[in-house]
Amino acid sequence: MQTPEDVAAMLRLKAQGVGIKQIASKLGCSKNTVRRYVRAGGWVAYQTPTRKSTLQGLEGWLAERLQQHRGNADVVRQQLRREHGLTVSLRTVERAVAGLRRELKAAETATVRFETAPGRQLQIDFGETTVTVAGSRLKVHVFVATLGYSRRCYAGVSEHQRQSAWFEGIEAAMRHFGGRPRELLLDNAKALVKFHNAQTREIEFNERFHAFCRYWGVQPRACAPYRARTKGKDERGVGYVKRNAIAGHVFESMAALQAHLAWWMREVADVRVHGTTGTAPIERFEAKEAAALLPLEGRTGFQPIRECIRRVHTDACVEIETNRYSVPWRLIGETVSVLVDEQVRVVYAGEEVAAHARLAGQRRASIDRKHLLGIVGAEPRPKAATAAHTVGETPELLRPLAEYERIVGGAW
Repeated sequence: MQTPEDVAAMLRLKAQGVGIKQIASKLGCSKNTVRRYVRAGGWVAYQTPTRKSTLQGLEGWLAERLQQHRGNADVVRQQLRREHGLTVSLRTVERAVAGLRRELKAAETATVRFETAPGRQLQIDFGETTVTVAGSRLKVHVFVATLGYSRRCYAGVSEHQRQSAWFEGIEAAMRHFGGRPRELLLDNAKALVKFHNAQTREIEFNERFHAFCRYWGVQPRACAPYRARTKGKDERGVGYVKRNAIAGHVFESMAALQAHLAWWMREVADVRVHGTTGTAPIERFEAKEAAALLPLEGRTGFQPIRECIRRVHTDACVEIETNRYSVPWRLIGETVSVLVDEQVRVVYAGEEVAAHARLAGQRRASIDRKHLLGIVGAEPRPKAATAAHTVGETPELLRPLAEYERIVGGAW
């Protein structure tokens, strides 16, 4: 394709009597190119031949399916074959939906910033990090709750992310702030959300979590699947706690770690100038949000008794939350009821047969040795018998050798 300037030079040389071959040699193009432009008498735009696309007329169908499958062109190609009988390459589909995929990507990454009213929303999330506790590297789970208006945050640590840890973290945050929000915004954690349809936005929360929210008078909300930035204040808050409060520190115990977080929240997180609001979270909280929170009304923690049915294992234990609790060994193979709150109580035939303090963490054991008495190898070892003798009397084995000589006769 020659530029208009090149074609003008061709025509000038031709007007001066220069031959086609010489013009082509001077301009570095073929003789046929020179002939075509000389014949046309000027520059002519190149015309791309138009061909009918195999997917022409299916633009609306492609847009719908691409939206449904979140931009997966290969799945759309397979549906083309099943629904329309069209067998095309993946590259053909990708070219046809290139513009649609750009729009989808822009729609997914676009975020509209919005501000919540004071006292309305508390965003909650868990994150994981590794810290040095008592000289050992330990994975801990960091719970972070952030108030939507003031950006004041609460941070706590747990050894797991089970449902009880979520409940304890939310209650600790509300006690820390001195009030309740009107709604909880959370990610789609399995401990709290049973089902969330990304297309219809149909949500089914866990029954115990529903009971927890009713007890505290808050409304649960889950952000859309794969769109955790809807909960962006808290997503950034988790990273902030891990990088600013925990990274580079060594702790003597988990209690020391939690005490450090309490100091950090008070002395660092509350008083820093927030990058979005331009104000310290504690100032924004005290100015408007503290009064807007609902009162706690002296409510105690939500600790409903959970009843489980378990079969006693051959090691005379029942398993709850991966931890083992002993029961009398004669119940091996029997089915028992287990009541779980702060304690783990085992009931058989209407009678309580074992009680243990509920263990924190995972894969631990609480064993009462009395439950194992009667099993071979479980009895305590008998103490070595000692020869009884009266005070002042010399034990037989400690008698002088002269007495033995007198009894047997002779001398050594």
